[in-house]
Amino acid sequence: MGYYNNVFDGCNDQTDIGAVMRDGREVILQAYNWESHKHDWYRNLDGKVPDIAKSGFTSAWLPPPSQSLASEGYLPQDLYSLNSAYGSEHLLKSLLGKMKQYKVRAMADIVINHRVGTTRGHGGMYNRYDGISLPWDEHAVTSCTGGLGNRSTGDNFNGVPNVDHTQHFVRKDIIGWLRWLRNTVGFQDFRFDFARGYSAQYVKEYIGAAKPLFSVGECWDSCNYNGHGLDYNQDSHRQRIINWIDATGQLSAAFDFTTKGILQEAVKGQYWRLCDAQGKPPGVMGWWPSRAVTFLDNHDTGSTQAHWPFPSHHIMEGYAYILTHPGIPSVFYDHFYDWGSSIHDQIVKLIDVRRRQDIHSRSRIRVLEAKSNLYAAIVGEKLCMKLGDASWCPSGREWTLATSGHRYAVWHK
Repeated sequence: MGYYNNVFDGCNDQTDIGAVMRDGREVILQAYNWESHKHDWYRNLDGKVPDIAKSGFTSAWLPPPSQSLASEGYLPQDLYSLNSAYGSEHLLKSLLGKMKQYKVRAMADIVINHRVGTTRGHGGMYNRYDGISLPWDEHAVTSCTGGLGNRSTGDNFNGVPNVDHTQHFVRKDIIGWLRWLRNTVGFQDFRFDFARGYSAQYVKEYIGAAKPLFSVGECWDSCNYNGHGLDYNQDSHRQRIINWIDATGQLSAAFDFTTKGILQEAVKGQYWRLCDAQGKPPGVMGWWPSRAVTFLDNHDTGSTQAHWPFPSHHIMEGYAYILTHPGIPSVFYDHFYDWGSSIHDQIVKLIDVRRRQDIHSRSRIRVLEAKSNLYAAIVGEKLCMKLGDASWCPSGREWTLATSGHRYAVWHK
């Protein structure tokens, strides 16, 4: 299979921040897990870039690039230092250069909700940043987390100083750093960590100023559960994610945690969950597919943290769903590279079918069946798929089997 000619090949330097979202043909790889910092990561990924490109991924989400108190990268300190546990600045820039050569965009994990201080300040807290780049004082830290700034505009990330985005000097410095990542270092896309922690209006400002080609935010809160398990109706959950997207000026997509929560129950023999009361997909994908990044697991929900893992025996049913459906699908590194060549190759085949049938984030979907042991849908009129162990195939001779596996099958016209 040859390299895919993405519409945006060679356009890594463009500044139209809406073009990628409008096109809707993204397939993302989360290119690390919670343990990656232990394994000379940038060098490891460098060797995988040709396969990532050939497999059809348009963007690879990399771990947080900056120096961090915790090796995983999520307690950043000196934002302009790109020497981290994942590798040196030189290795990172080499990797980004290779990704550009193979036309895979690099997504930076942007951790700006909180920042670990270097010296004690007000109240004896480590809330000053003396001796490093962006040497902020206590006014850069929210009053709720021990600083002299204003109250937080979102939820607190406990245990570390939370950044006060209401301060003009803070936003000016963050924009300078984001522009540096985008224009000098060579990242094209952004993923906003813990996006519940500060108002989405600042995400809108940061995207508008730094002009990443694609952005996605992590708005993760709990789905709706009752005494017997997950509620059928998750409308209030997906509405909260949609409100966040709206507040970014529609500039950012968001991870579809609603679809993840529903899908991982559905594959256990509850496929009726995959159709809402209006006959549509029940996650963010059903209401605003062009802004819904669908996924099964990430470094928090899966990997060694396993806070909310997708059932491991049903991974391929999950990928058969998100890779044939509207939305922007994202594949997790562990599943693609660590769970054996069979799963890797099945995922590649599904991505290939998605491309060949021109399924995109806004493709029309008709749910045909949604009961305990069977889900079936037609997507974009040229692709049909089923999940579950019930026997089913589409009516009409025009349908040909494109690919199949344990409890899933996909047909094309």
